[in-house]
This record gives sequence, structure tokens and C-alpha cells, in this order.
Amino acid sequence: MPRFFCLAPLAAGAVVDLPEAVAHHLFVVRMQPGEALTLFDGRGGQYRATLLETGKRRASAQVEEHQAIECELPYAVTLAQGLPEGAKMDWIVEKAVELGAAAIAPLAAQRSVVRLSAERAEKRHAHWQGVSEQCGRNRLAQLAPVIDFDRFAAAQDTQPRILFSPRATQSLADWARAAGPQAVTLMVGPEGGFSEQEEHMAIRAGALALSLGPRVLRTETAGLAAIAALNALWGQL
Repeated sequence: MPRFFCLAPLAAGAVVDLPEAVAHHLFVVRMQPGEALTLFDGRGGQYRATLLETGKRRASAQVEEHQAIECELPYAVTLAQGLPEGAKMDWIVEKAVELGAAAIAPLAAQRSVVRLSAERAEKRHAHWQGVSEQCGRNRLAQLAPVIDFDRFAAAQDTQPRILFSPRATQSLADWARAAGPQAVTLMVGPEGGFSEQEEHMAIRAGALALSLGPRVLRTETAGLAAIAALNALWGQL
């Protein structure tokens, strides 16, 4: 059943105007009045709904029963991702959210090839938020604005920070088995990884350097592999 995010709060019995982008999508796929769809507003659960009318730019739906369905992990995973080149960040956001990431923080690191102006960063942020809506979860992952690595590393965090480094001697698997399920922030470098200066800075600020194994993983693979590993080790796969 097609499902869509609505920014406005939903309530059973209400008639809602759907976002223009949703209306356009429904028009393109030729959904007809009377067909069923699922709506969610990010506050938890989802709603069954019936399409009332559709057009190129406008559509409305009758909101029906609330379904208390949740797909969230019992621990919050934040992925702090060094900005990669090209469209890799779109892939990373999409797959990290599918794997259950609660938040994603794009980092402007020393070796990041991409350098976003404030205007472009805002546009990319809006695009990444849209990508995160398509994975079946009823709560949206939080997409932070792009932040310089130095500022992120120096900021206080209430949960452990894990920085992945080829120089680390302890593995993520060993740490996860000993530590048990808990909220955690995973720090992944861009192409070429974090610089030694960045690693030292983060470690001095309290981050724990861990390894993902003997093989070299690409930036678009490392964070996803780490989230999947935690889910497997902590019983969520």
C-alpha cells in the first residue's frame, strides 16, 4: 500500500490536503479516488486513509484508523558521516535509515571532496530528508545540518562516540558484545578516512577508536556495515 509523510498532525476522521509533491506523485502513478493509502506524521504509528481527490498539484484524503505500528530500534544509532563525493550521501542516508539509524550528522571533514555552500547545503539537507521518508518507518530520522568536523568533535555527547580507524586495535564486535545495547554515535570518514589530526582530536574529546576488521571498506559501506553489525550483535536482525 502506498505510504506518504504528512507534515501536519493527523487524526482519525480528518480530511487532509496532501503535500503538493505527494499529489504530483499520485497523479503520475494514476491513483484514483477511493483507493487506499497509508499516511504518517512522524509522531508515531500510522493511519489508514482513503484518497478522495487527486490532481497535478492537489490531492486530499480521508484519514481513518490509527495503527500503533513501530519499527524503531530499542537503542538510538547516530551516524556521523564524513561528506563523500557525488551522490554517495543519498545512498548512505537511504540505507542507514532503512537499517534503523535515528539520526544522521553530515560532517565536513579535512578529506571531504565536497564543499557545500550554505545555500547548497540547505538544498541537500531537504533532499536527504525526503530520502529518509521512504523506508517504512513511522518516525523520521533526524537529519542534522552539515557541520565542520572540529565543531562536532568538540561538542559534548550524552552517548558513546565510536570513531572507525584502520589504526584501531579493538574491534566493534568485541566492544559491542561487552557493552551491550545502548545509544551510540558512529563516526565514519569520507574517502581517505579521517586524518590523523582529526582522529587525535576526537579521541581527546572522548571518542573510542574501533576497527571494522582487516578489510578496507569504502566510505559508503563502512557506516552501513557498522549499523548492521550492531543490529546483529544486539539481536535486532
